[in-house]
Amino acid sequence: MCNTKAYAAYNPTGELAPFQFDRREVRPSDVKIEIVYCGVCHSDLHQVRNEWGGSQYPLVPGHEIVGKVTEVGTAVTKFAVGDLAGIGCLVDSCRECDNCRKGLEQFCRYGSTGTYNSKDKVSGGVTYGGYSSQIVADEAFVLKVSPNLPLSGVAPLLCAGITTYSPLRHWKVGKGHKVAVVGLGGLGHMAIKFAASFGAEVTMLSTSPSKEKDAQHLGAHHFALTSDPQTLKGLAGKFDFILDTVSAEHNYNTYLQMLNTDGVMVCVGAPPTPSQIMAFSLIGGRKSLAGSLIGGLPETQEMLDYCAAHNIVSDVEVVPVNYINEAYVRMLKGDVRYRFVLDMATL
Repeated sequence: MCNTKAYAAYNPTGELAPFQFDRREVRPSDVKIEIVYCGVCHSDLHQVRNEWGGSQYPLVPGHEIVGKVTEVGTAVTKFAVGDLAGIGCLVDSCRECDNCRKGLEQFCRYGSTGTYNSKDKVSGGVTYGGYSSQIVADEAFVLKVSPNLPLSGVAPLLCAGITTYSPLRHWKVGKGHKVAVVGLGGLGHMAIKFAASFGAEVTMLSTSPSKEKDAQHLGAHHFALTSDPQTLKGLAGKFDFILDTVSAEHNYNTYLQMLNTDGVMVCVGAPPTPSQIMAFSLIGGRKSLAGSLIGGLPETQEMLDYCAAHNIVSDVEVVPVNYINEAYVRMLKGDVRYRFVLDMATL
């Protein structure tokens, strides 16, 4: 067994604190990674506080993991010791259902295995995530990382990146499309970068006027202050596609009225409470409201390769591991541009 240092939540109301546990020994198909950086996702906080239910403690969050390969199993073919590698939100799935065969492991019919707070099919226990010194995973769920990009900026691509890249690709967003992004945070800033890179005309929708300059710097062509009633009237029927990245409670109907005929709004944020949708928000204009969940392993690798080719990374603030509780407080206030990343050398 591999003794591993980590930070964990011990209950839904307390602060994260040091924790130690054993990773499994490397099996023939496994890759062991020394974690260099781990991004801090809003879903980490949701699960730490058990806002989605089902959290198991002690809980070691973290699914935006990048590092160096330190050991490989005898059957591993894609990685060698010394390679850079990443692990996102998944570490296993059934690999046999129709979705898994299509590379949609996130929609595994029998339940994929999350990188943390999920039943570990190998040990029978619970998976522990990337707020830790090392991780062991099957090579099928390990991703190649380019050495040409700053590793700290790559880490959030494993969740914030693929979560926004996947719906934009699925709905074939590109040149000639008018796209709006709701919320300028960890997800929203990546949505702007990708949509602009794909050739779309991008508008940032925000309730905060202070976000305008940053949105333009990230690649947005327009900015609209949605707290202004007159601005809202002028946005009616304007967009072909809206990507809603907000994880706090908000009114979806406000944004659905901004869609053009046959427009699509996709939710990638996950508010902890249900939202009420008015039928006429969809009926008037044959509009669609959809959701998207991260991406499968092939698409995630495609996204990483695209980012390497186009020099796209997340904007990050690197902090020591023992700063995590303060980082959560600041994240809830929107006080980060735009993703906290833990420097695991400080563990």
